[in-house]
Amino acid sequence: MATTAAAVWGRAEQQDFRARVRGCLLGGALGDALGAGADGLTLDGIRGAHGPDGLTEPAPAFGRRGAVTAATQMSLFTVDGLIRAQIRRDTGVWHPPTDVHRAHLRWAATQHDWGPDERREDNGWLAREEWLYARRNPPRACLTGLGDDRLGTLDKPKNPTAADSGALVRSAPFGLLVGWEPQLVCQLAVECAAQTHGAPAAGLAAGAFAVTVHGLARGGSPEAAVDRALEQLAARPGHEPVTEALGRALGAVREGAPDPERVAALGADEDRAEGQLAAAVYCALVGEDVRHGLRLAVNHDGPSSVTGALTGALLGALHGETALPPAWLAELEGRATVLELADDFSMEMTQGAALHGPAESSPGWLARYPRG
Repeated sequence: MATTAAAVWGRAEQQDFRARVRGCLLGGALGDALGAGADGLTLDGIRGAHGPDGLTEPAPAFGRRGAVTAATQMSLFTVDGLIRAQIRRDTGVWHPPTDVHRAHLRWAATQHDWGPDERREDNGWLAREEWLYARRNPPRACLTGLGDDRLGTLDKPKNPTAADSGALVRSAPFGLLVGWEPQLVCQLAVECAAQTHGAPAAGLAAGAFAVTVHGLARGGSPEAAVDRALEQLAARPGHEPVTEALGRALGAVREGAPDPERVAALGADEDRAEGQLAAAVYCALVGEDVRHGLRLAVNHDGPSSVTGALTGALLGALHGETALPPAWLAELEGRATVLELADDFSMEMTQGAALHGPAESSPGWLARYPRG
């Protein structure tokens, strides 16, 4: 399935793909927003604040219900970078990690500017969205890694010891490149993780997460998607912590009824990339529906917004947007922006050839996503 040739995409295929893209991006944002209401609290603290069942509905965070964190902000800019990478192919330049890096530098500007800088011609439409100019617990390694223009690479990564989930939580969009082979999806996610997080497990967790999303977005089962991710990890140096964490997640499915203690034991109670990935995969595997999976993901001692965002992206890619809780969506911060970006991504991947080319392009499209 080619990502730019509209002829190979039937109408039903395009609609299914768009539903999964919307589901992944909105689901990640919903999980992020749900978990934000529990960030910084222990499980006992969550139960003390919200009752014996813990956090079951969105709670106020950052002054409102439905507020998202830097995880969602950065994921949106990942999508922006991927769209621009596709467009820049017309110029003969093809290096997606550079386009994603430039997009994340635009995100970094939102963390210290008061609002959109109209003098920046490369901003495009996303960086002009004023609601994104809010600091929502950005990971320190993301701020320092994007503190200058140097591109971190696998040979010379930024923050060589950074092992937290900061790169992982922005990596779901790589999995939406359904026209790519899994090994290329994994490679891109790992290379882009190195722009802020240099610890091998942090990058490989991002790659495994992207490949899992990829399998779901292609219509596969969660178990098959995780198996494909494990295949991609096997040949990569330093994969053992991530492989072992995913193995524990698969094993936990057969160990009894899911509960917060089981999620925490997989690594949700600590901000390490491989543990957060394992906990999210487990919640997606055992979740009876999106609500149940997300509630399971956020009730623990650790960074609830991270586990929620990862789980939501997986469940959204699996089930599509119509499976998401409508009452939660109604309060989600930036929902219109997320939907607009999801639809732009879907349109670029399925009908990009009708939007731009070496000889002729839609001026409106290039205004939204400047080639730079």
